[in-house]
Amino acid sequence: MDILLIAGLWLDGSAWDRVVPELEQLGHRPVPVTLPGQGDGDTAATFDDQAAAVAAAVEGCTSPVLVVGHSAACTLAWVAADARPDTVGRVALIGGFAQPDGERYADFFPPVDGMVPFPGWEPFEGPDSADLTDEQKATVASGAIALPAAVTQGVVRLRDERRYDVPVTMVCPEYTPDQARSWVEGGDVPELAKVGELDYVDIDSGHWPMFSRPAELARVLDELARR
Repeated sequence: MDILLIAGLWLDGSAWDRVVPELEQLGHRPVPVTLPGQGDGDTAATFDDQAAAVAAAVEGCTSPVLVVGHSAACTLAWVAADARPDTVGRVALIGGFAQPDGERYADFFPPVDGMVPFPGWEPFEGPDSADLTDEQKATVASGAIALPAAVTQGVVRLRDERRYDVPVTMVCPEYTPDQARSWVEGGDVPELAKVGELDYVDIDSGHWPMFSRPAELARVLDELARR
């Protein structure tokens, strides 16, 4: 199966470099995405540009495609299901959720001169980064890409309710499946509460399993792709 891989804020397609060969050995065609403004040098990119790029990447895959979103990009994966509900076979959300229609994409960190730089590791102390070595942290930080505020502050637009028919799996790294389930059932994640087929998978990692647990993450995605 084609597996579309969308990394979170500050990361380009190279974030999946250790996951890609693992997926290839398992018989899949991984497709890492480098988003506009997030690795291509386009400082004028917007959230709509990123959403369009993901939809185009889905079109370039063989249907059905497993669309994988990480962290903030879980929303982009969900936007892809909304834009291409007949092509997306399943959505996997790693360490994140799907923003509802009308909400800002990822307005979590203040921009500096119109760009949102990686804030360093202090905001991610604790379970988020506990499984990363100092070397891995340095590698991630050195490759982090400041992205335009027009991306993080963009407004999410969802239009096709057929997205709720697309199966969704929440891959739970720094939190447990029980925690994720309680957030959905408690109304904190209204988009996912409407999904017809929603399940939860645990992975023993921090927030960035593509760096700390690439083989284990590949096995999780392989299992989802084979359903």
